Order: sequence, then structure tokens, then C-alpha cells
Amino acid sequence: MSEPPLRLAAVERRFRTEAGELPVLQGADLALEAGEIVALVAPSGTGKSTLLHLAGLLERPDGGEVFVEGRAAGTLSDDARTAIRRTTIGFVYQFHHLLPEFTAEENILLPQMAAGKPRAEARARARDLLAAFGLAGREHHRPGRLSGGEQQRVAIARALANHPRILLADEPTGNLDVGTSDRVFGELLNAVRNHGVAALIATHNPDLAARMDRVVTLREGRVVPG
Repeated sequence: MSEPPLRLAAVERRFRTEAGELPVLQGADLALEAGEIVALVAPSGTGKSTLLHLAGLLERPDGGEVFVEGRAAGTLSDDARTAIRRTTIGFVYQFHHLLPEFTAEENILLPQMAAGKPRAEARARARDLLAAFGLAGREHHRPGRLSGGEQQRVAIARALANHPRILLADEPTGNLDVGTSDRVFGELLNAVRNHGVAALIATHNPDLAARMDRVVTLREGRVVPG
């Protein structure tokens, strides 16, 4: 049996505060299968963003291990972890974090070139993604000339640019109105299904969570069914 694209095994994370050590994750276990989209629904302050950052190799756990396609990532060098993030993991934030001085096309082109893809091939991929997300004709618009929903669609397209096996999203529709949120999520869901991506989506929206394959939450530092 093949390893899942992402697996967290007994992951722990603690933060030091003036009042002492604060445990956030205490033995969190989670596995994501290819083509599966999982909702992470939990109150603010329970560790959702921390869990996503650990899964995305943006932080290192204080205990346990994060496995990416069966490979333990905790002891890898920073360069090796960066290489995995570039080629295997896509991340979408609540606030799109697009580079304002670059066009929509360039924002999707740049991470591909950082991963070593030729410019012409990266541009073709960027244009295909923009068209798939209903943004054909907006390639040369900078973020300031795009609506909030358009900016978030560009951010999702950017996250998918390098054909990641894993997609992590932290409240990707939390800053959008209901209609735009529904459309953006629908496009995100189609992308996950069509490309067999394993996705973990943090959200406070119960309607969006209900459209995913399963819901998990955080309780006393552990991942449990929601």
C-alpha cells in the first residue's frame, strides 16, 4: 500500500511565553489521501494555522514527524524542505499575498521559474490556469486592478502552478462575500478533484465544510473528527 501524500504522526508544537511554555499541538495525527479534500474547522487559537504551517514545512515540530510522500521531513535541511515546498506543496492564504508589482500571469509564472521550469513553459501553464479559473483576458492586470475574488483565484492558481501533490489553505474564502466565496471554493474543489491533489482547508464556513469529504477539528492539541 502506497504512502499518503501527507501524514502527520504524533506531532507536537509548543511556544514559549512570558507565563511559561504553551502546548498547542500534543500528539496530532492526520493523513490525507490523493484526491481527498478535508475541512479543518476549529475555534480561533486552537492551532489551525500552526498545524498548516507544520504540514507545509514552514515550521518544524517539537515532537513527532511530518511525512511528505512517505519521506520524513523533520530532519531535512532547510534547502531540502524549501525544494519540497516548491515542487510538492501549494499554500493558499486568507489574504492572497500576491506580489503587487507583478501581473496575474507573472505571479503564477515566478514560482514555476523558481522551481526550474523554462519561462515559455511557465507562461503557458500560467495562462492555462488563469483560463481554467475564469480569468482569461486578465493576464496582464496587476492585483490592484483585480477584485477580491479574482485575486484569490490567482492565488489558488499560483498554488497549483507546480502541480503540487498537497494543497494547504488557511481560510481561503474567509475574506470574501458569500457569492464570491462559493464560486472560488467550487473552482478550488474542481482543481483538487481533477488533479488528484490531497487538500486540507481551514475554514469557519460550515456550508463549505459540508461540501468536503470529511471534517476534522482540534481538541486538546489532537486532530479528531469534527
